[in-house]
Amino acid sequence: MCGIAGLILKQGASPDATPDPLTLQRLTAALAHRGPDGAGHHVAGSVALAHTRLAIIDLATGDQPLFAGPAALVGNGEVYNYRELRQDNQLACATGSDCEPPLHLFRRDGLAFAEQLRGMYALAVHDRAARQLVLARDPFGIKPLYIAELREGIAFASEPQALIAAGLVRPKVRAEARHELLQMQFTTGAETIFEGISRVLPGETIAIADGRVLERRRRSALPEGGPRPTTEAEALAAFDAALQDSVDLHQRSDVPYGMFLSGGTDSAAVLAMMRRLNDAPVRAYTAGFDVPGAADERERAAALAKAAGARHETITVTEAEVWKHLPEIVAGLDDPAADYAIIPTWFLARRARQEVKVVLSGEGGDEILGGYGRYRAAMRPWWLGGKAPRTRGAFDRLEQVLRQPPTGWRDGIAAAEAAVALPGRTRLMAAQALDVADWLPNDLLLKLDRCLMAHGVEGRTPFLDSAIAEVAFRLPDGLKVRNRAGKWLLREWLSRHFPAAEPHRPKQGFTVPVGAWIGAQGERLGALVAAQPGVMEVARPEKVVALFKAAAGKREGFAAWHLLFYALWHRRHIEGVMPDGADTFSYLAAR
Repeated sequence: MCGIAGLILKQGASPDATPDPLTLQRLTAALAHRGPDGAGHHVAGSVALAHTRLAIIDLATGDQPLFAGPAALVGNGEVYNYRELRQDNQLACATGSDCEPPLHLFRRDGLAFAEQLRGMYALAVHDRAARQLVLARDPFGIKPLYIAELREGIAFASEPQALIAAGLVRPKVRAEARHELLQMQFTTGAETIFEGISRVLPGETIAIADGRVLERRRRSALPEGGPRPTTEAEALAAFDAALQDSVDLHQRSDVPYGMFLSGGTDSAAVLAMMRRLNDAPVRAYTAGFDVPGAADERERAAALAKAAGARHETITVTEAEVWKHLPEIVAGLDDPAADYAIIPTWFLARRARQEVKVVLSGEGGDEILGGYGRYRAAMRPWWLGGKAPRTRGAFDRLEQVLRQPPTGWRDGIAAAEAAVALPGRTRLMAAQALDVADWLPNDLLLKLDRCLMAHGVEGRTPFLDSAIAEVAFRLPDGLKVRNRAGKWLLREWLSRHFPAAEPHRPKQGFTVPVGAWIGAQGERLGALVAAQPGVMEVARPEKVVALFKAAAGKREGFAAWHLLFYALWHRRHIEGVMPDGADTFSYLAAR
């Protein structure tokens, strides 16, 4: 787990062009929080690579860049099957690093090198002999990677803010992405909210030479084809084997690890499998809230932890702590995701870092196994009440708050819908694939990455694994959704292997009481948000004030949260004002 960055310059104007050392230094400094354990760089001709390290595997010899012949590599994330890659391919590795096998595979297989990798990764390889730079990102998009095509060439980094801090790109909002963010809480596709900065897409491998993109190829996270016939018994056996294999790989670490535990089925399954695979008690962490009546998972999680013999730690996220740290939390979301789950995730990471450097979590279980209620709606034809996902935005029926109704905000989702509607896939499979394409990498996984990396913690997601996807995605619909309940196969697996999880209880959605918190400070907060330059561009100040006063309502609270997030995000990432320890109110009030 690390931060990576670099440059590859065009040679046409000046054959002797070399990357500016100050630019490389700024890139590295901007990513220091991702890798507090060390830094390294490689400069050869027109190419520069930079790396900041969070040491997880091979603490002694795993520093980067890694070198093999004329090739050099920097990587972010973990390649979990690095031992198998060494053995199966008879690779002569000089270190114990999980990122060295991909370097040797690149020398042998070229751009196909990532096809054997199993893990979460963003890799950059410089091949001096071919005068090429190759970038590769894992198929689920668990680890981030961004590029900027400049007049001088191409720059890349693990976070957009590094490209801005280095002076390579000016921070300017792309209006289409802003509409997406306000309506859906995340942005879609390759283009980010910053003009001039784009994402390397999940599963994409890009070849660059002379400062230009030469070739792109992409590896899918999900298998092709429709449902595969199977019995429930066969499916349960295959899922058990795949989950054990995935959790076992995701536990590979030379530092202490634990897990985030909610009261739901996904983290319960991870806990159950970790209990099976570990002799020592599993370290588990759960967050709750100080708002009466708010959904609080601590009691349920404590019961699961007790049944599994886990060492369980809980935290209370209070309103006072939220207002104190929210500018700092939002500052970490340079690629913005206005998901209120950033709040407990950030506080959990801060607590976990006192004891561990790695945590496993249940992200991806709903997407892979069919857990969301919107999937059941998508399965029905329209004349029976069926509807496509994400057809309503946060400001629908609240358009008067905005100066202009947001337009085109669903275009990215519509394009993804068309792309994932492959032959043979059912409506349920298409809805799952849609979430895997955008919602997962650009909201849930982005949230996990930024909130954990802010504290030097690595997050791992065993449900997002090729072996799990191969077993679960092509299950018949009836093994995913049955009796108006999603994740049927997972519930049945828990019934057999961890009945304390009570897996057939009705699903309780995860919520954070942002409406209650905002409502308690509505008048004061609304005036501050309404006066922000970023908000004034898009919203009517008097309507913003009224919205925040009404934030106790569900629809109003959700929209108010989006505007509050955007106000804080814009202040940090567009206006360039650092939080520097200021609380929410003083940060928004300062001029």
